[in-house]
Order: sequence, then structure tokens, then C-alpha cells
Amino acid sequence: MNEFTSQKAWAIASHNAGKIKEIRELIAPYGLTADGADRLGLPEPEETENTFIGNAKLKAIAGAKASGRVALADDSGLEVFALDGAPGIYSARWAGEPRNFYAAMDRVRAELDAINATDRSARFVCALALAHPGGAVRVYEGEVRGRLEFPPRGANGFGYDPIFVPDGHDLTFGEMDPSAKHAMSHRAHAFKLLVQDIFEG
Repeated sequence: MNEFTSQKAWAIASHNAGKIKEIRELIAPYGLTADGADRLGLPEPEETENTFIGNAKLKAIAGAKASGRVALADDSGLEVFALDGAPGIYSARWAGEPRNFYAAMDRVRAELDAINATDRSARFVCALALAHPGGAVRVYEGEVRGRLEFPPRGANGFGYDPIFVPDGHDLTFGEMDPSAKHAMSHRAHAFKLLVQDIFEG
């Protein structure tokens, strides 16, 4: 047991219901429970860093300080290679307020069409940061590569999932059974590194 696993109730420093659900399902096999930022009344810090890892650390540290719990934060997004990595760390912001990812997906398509891009390759990136209220912080980053297909397909998942088809597959993340997505997603890859470090290290 280490300082992170000695607490069985973690905080998830996110207000995104989809992310909270996925993270809860990932940590449940390790005997851990978690509450999201909304339930714990955690503030949503401004994401001022210019990398996924930087923003994940910022959110995890703020969550641990505010809750007194081990806090797990995720910063993730879609990088489209023909758009020089956009929307990247601004993936959620492309959806506006209130979040409308169908509008964001329309914008991705419009920007690809505007430059007559035939390259529809993309990747999802996920940075996970785990912060202890005592100050320790660990970070992990994972990715999954694939291609974009329009129009959006499927009602599972969240965010840009309905337009992303992972390499070697024909279904979008939005069409896949959640367990199939969890097995290969960018978040799953980052979480595998966390497990190896925190639970198996």
C-alpha cells in the first residue's frame, strides 16, 4: 500500500459526467470509489497550461487541496493532424458553453473541408494526474490513433467519440460497446500506466 492507495475514496477533479463515469469504472476493480467535482463542490480551475499534462496536474492539485482526498484529474482531447493538432487542448472549448460537441464536430469537418484535406487521421490523447493532499503528484499519458468519419455515428461515449474510428476497427467510439472502448482508449492506456505504477509498482 502507498500514500495514494491508502485512501479508498478518491476525488475526480472533473465536472464532465462522461469522464467521471469512465474513471469510476476503471478504478472500481481496485476497491476504490470516487466522487466527481460537482458532488464534492470542487471549483473548476482555469486551464492555463499549454499541454494536456500541465492542465491535468493543475486540476488534480487543486482538487486534492480542496477535497483533502487523493484527486485524479484528466485532461484529454482530439488532435487532427491535418489541422496541425487542433483542437488539441482546446477540444472542450470548441464545444462552447453549454457544451455542444455536435457543433464542435461540425467545426472539425468544416475546417477540414476548408483546406480540402484528404488526410483524416487523428489521435485522442489523455493525460492523467494523480495528486495527494500531502503534495505528491504522478502523471501518465496515453493515446489512441485512428481516423475521422462523417457524419457522426453512435450514441455511446461522449465528446468527439461519434466521429473517431480507432485503427483496425470499423465502428466509431460512439458505436462501440463501452467495454470495447475502455479496452483500447487513450484513457485506458494512461490508466494502465497508472495501475502499473500505483497498484503494481
